[in-house]
Amino acid sequence: MTWAEMQPLLEQGTVDTLYMVLWATAVTVLGGLPLGILLVLTDKGGLLQNLPVNKVVGAIVNIGRSLPFIILLIALIPFTTLVVGTFIGPTAMIVPLAIGAIPFFARLVETSVREVDHGLVEAVQAMGGGIPTIVRKVLLPQALPSLVSGVTTTVIVLIGYSAMAGAVGGEGLGSKAVTYGYQRFDTTFMLVTVVVLVLIVTVVQLIGDGVVRLLARRGRTA
Repeated sequence: MTWAEMQPLLEQGTVDTLYMVLWATAVTVLGGLPLGILLVLTDKGGLLQNLPVNKVVGAIVNIGRSLPFIILLIALIPFTTLVVGTFIGPTAMIVPLAIGAIPFFARLVETSVREVDHGLVEAVQAMGGGIPTIVRKVLLPQALPSLVSGVTTTVIVLIGYSAMAGAVGGEGLGSKAVTYGYQRFDTTFMLVTVVVLVLIVTVVQLIGDGVVRLLARRGRTA
């Protein structure tokens, strides 16, 4: 396959991959952030200590993290069809991508929030601040650099998930690699696809690291 033939395929695959990953990341953050905070708040010694709730939520998160994505993708076909109307295409793939990544991101959020100095929480409590205030004014701002790092890691994981999704009806670079690289024995196209994926991951990592460093500098000068 010549470069002129590869270029439109790679461009469309890249657009589809970015579309899936960006929307899945947005849904993952919306679902995983409150879930991770809930795990911290309901844990032993937490502001909303409730061990039964904590154990149930923790078990759900652990089960979600332990399922191989390719199995989860197939198992969610009926649910994806119910939500989107189809289980094929980039829009449909957002559903399993987000559901697969939410438990992963929730654990990253939990770890980040646990690192916040408890003395700051006690200070806000002493001033009469309630739980919403503590979460909004202390936990999230103090954990922000670590949370951004977690989002970066999650985006990279989703890029890998999206490549797998291409093998079972999704679009994107994974689908192009399987269809035009593997099935047609075009090693060159396969290698070029891998290079594009590596470049995307590298750019995401550089952006994430840059934002984390910026937030860290602002935190030291605040």
